[in-house]
Amino acid sequence: MTPTLLATLLGTLTAGLYAAACWALPFGKCRFCGGKGHYTTWILKRIKPCRACKGTGLRLRHGRRAFNYLARIHRDATHTRKAANR
Repeated sequence: MTPTLLATLLGTLTAGLYAAACWALPFGKCRFCGGKGHYTTWILKRIKPCRACKGTGLRLRHGRRAFNYLARIHRDATHTRKAANR
């Protein structure tokens, strides 16, 4: 096996596993609050809800966000084509 072929197979396998993870587990931990849903302010040590995840502790993965965008484009394109044929 050549190194180029091995690198290509490894990259394809990695992309496939990430796509499967985005399909099975579309949400990941919020990076800002660490999945807790809140953070502590520095000055008054007050607990506030996380602004990045709106207090849920979860964020939509980048791959799932891209999949949703492409699915929406496809749905809109096929919907308008069907409406134009009527």
